[in-house]
Amino acid sequence: MGIQRQETLIHWNFFLSIEEDLDRLGRFVDFSANDDAFSIEIARLFLAASAEVDVVLKQLCKALNPDSEASSINAYQAELLTVLPNFQEFEVILPRYGLTLKPWIDWGNNHPPFWWQDHNKVKHHRHEHFDKANLKNCLNSIAALYVSVLHLYQQQASEGGLLQLPRLFNVADRHFGGTEMGRYGHSFKYNLL
Repeated sequence: MGIQRQETLIHWNFFLSIEEDLDRLGRFVDFSANDDAFSIEIARLFLAASAEVDVVLKQLCKALNPDSEASSINAYQAELLTVLPNFQEFEVILPRYGLTLKPWIDWGNNHPPFWWQDHNKVKHHRHEHFDKANLKNCLNSIAALYVSVLHLYQQQASEGGLLQLPRLFNVADRHFGGTEMGRYGHSFKYNLL
């Protein structure tokens, strides 16, 4: 018996995996407070999400411009914000915890977002900056990943093709296009432009 395979949306699945781990963390650390809480588990999620942001943004730049050679956070910014003007202001909400995040809001003029700067400190100098692997940075990096993946899979996102609903993350009203019920379950439709 053969197996037929279809292309999977690997970055969406990776985001969902990180989000699932974050959901479990919420049993031990309340997200509505505790911004400065740090731990090995928070560091693991923070580093994983930030690394995936780098991969996804590189893919997004290539999707928007096949000749793109962008390979750093500031190079991505120069390419993405000219084509995706709403990207920087994109709001992510965590309704269960009453949180609204704009993970890209301070990204500009060759200045990475605060959480990215702290990611580099934790990545390269963890022995000095372990306290930067905190809940605030972790939540913002995962929210940034969510925004990035939605834009990478813009067509699927607008058509309700990102299967399995996120557990924690959602978008602000202006980016929510309703729900879809299909053969494989519920999905959201996103308005990204």
